[in-house]
Amino acid sequence: MDVEVLSRKLIVSCQPVTDGPMDRVDTIVAMALAAVAGGAAGLRIEGVENVHAVSAVVDVPIVGIVKRDLPDSAVRITPYVADVKALADAGAQIIAVDATARTRPVPVAALLDAVHAAGAIAMADCATEADGIAAAKLGFEIVATTLSGYTQETETNQTEPDYALMSAWRSRGFRVVAEGRLKTAQDAARALEAGAFAVTVGSAITRVEHITGWFVDAMSATAETQS
Repeated sequence: MDVEVLSRKLIVSCQPVTDGPMDRVDTIVAMALAAVAGGAAGLRIEGVENVHAVSAVVDVPIVGIVKRDLPDSAVRITPYVADVKALADAGAQIIAVDATARTRPVPVAALLDAVHAAGAIAMADCATEADGIAAAKLGFEIVATTLSGYTQETETNQTEPDYALMSAWRSRGFRVVAEGRLKTAQDAARALEAGAFAVTVGSAITRVEHITGWFVDAMSATAETQS
């Protein structure tokens, strides 16, 4: 595929809350179809079975990932070469892997080689500017802000997307995907202004529990100030 089809476009992450009532293959397929009907140019899908099911009914690029909870590493996103191969076989044209500098079962370079050997485009899910620089030097076509604020090194009380990281990578000429803490259409537009090549939105579109919680929390805070 030509990755440029995603330029300045929206990628919708159809990942329901794990073990929640919407965590079913048929529901994920329905989410994906609804997102494409709304104009999404790409989808981010977790799990080989889900990628296979979604790829059978859509004609937009799929960013495939596998999430694992490992006993000896904080890395969760596509940690094994076997995961890469399975995702490609299931129909993912883009495969995202954790590209942070944390302890991991397989070197980032080996995962990149596996993505390219499968004929797919490689996305580096990063936490820091250094992560993205290292990934780009290795040969990743895309660097993403996915893990900024979600690693021990970067964990803060920041509630906004990491626009500064987007801009820093863009200034180096990287193809940047904005991901993480994008809650509104205005956030997505601002990400493009910051230099993002494309924007991924997940919870604000596909996680009903999270969206409901934002409303409940805001209303509760207002009720407390008025009591």
